[in-house]
Amino acid sequence: MIVTLTPNPSIDRTVTLAGALERGGVVRSTSTVDEPGGKGVNVAQVVRLAGHRAVAVLPGDHDDPLLRLLRELGLPHRTVATGSPARVNLTLTEADGTTTKINAPGPALATEHHRALIRDVAREASGARWAVLCGSLPPGVHPGYYADVVDRVDGARIALDTSGPALAAALERCADRIAVIKPNAHELGELLGVPSTILEEDPSRAHRLVQPLLDRGLGEVLLTLGSRGALLLTADGAWSAAPPPVTPRSTVGAGDSALAGYLIADLMGRGPAERLASAVAHGSAAASLPGSRMPGPDDLPDVPPAQRLV
Repeated sequence: MIVTLTPNPSIDRTVTLAGALERGGVVRSTSTVDEPGGKGVNVAQVVRLAGHRAVAVLPGDHDDPLLRLLRELGLPHRTVATGSPARVNLTLTEADGTTTKINAPGPALATEHHRALIRDVAREASGARWAVLCGSLPPGVHPGYYADVVDRVDGARIALDTSGPALAAALERCADRIAVIKPNAHELGELLGVPSTILEEDPSRAHRLVQPLLDRGLGEVLLTLGSRGALLLTADGAWSAAPPPVTPRSTVGAGDSALAGYLIADLMGRGPAERLASAVAHGSAAASLPGSRMPGPDDLPDVPPAQRLV
């Protein structure tokens, strides 16, 4: 079982365009679809579609349209009422798969609300294999929030998918209690103070650059590289996996699906190479699907085995 925390969830509104998006121009849409979103919500969806138990913890009132979408989806969730509706993130998808995202900041989260979320995550995680902490922090929440959550979770392994000050603060305080982080090249480059191109083009150097984090006790780094696939960097070695050829339709949720694929393989007792291959398969599947749709087992492409680099 996994439990996810999404402190800044969203409704993902995908508008499919008939033509190319042109700044200052007019383009017709062919469809508009609303789906529940936020990194932890997406991860929980994919894990559940694979047949494993998943619970999503998030802020939201009973009459919030986001929670109505979650109920329609049948995704188990625990919520903290805040009196504010979830943000709406807009995705514009062109016919060739080019995706433009416009993310809203989300409503502010009062102290009593983000404390209640920590309490609920800790309670749900007591019987879980993984506690998955995901996404941006809403206004009103300090950068060390995820570290506060890690302090309260007992027993479950911690997966962290965030960026910027929230990622830096969590690693500064509790790297040795985090089993895996899932940055992309831009996010990891920002953390390490290096250009993202170095991480994308030189896997061995990427492994050396994250070694100080691994030396401080961080378990693994699942580094997603978009069309280049992904790397899994650990204290015991490094692996690379290339994606299969797919026709991209929308990149929304591809990174979240990759993390879910990693977790699914772990729940099945798989080793690092298989966890990485599962991550790439799920991420590639998400990119091949329209809008914010999350992949299930029938959507997965065949992925070449991951290769050990170090």
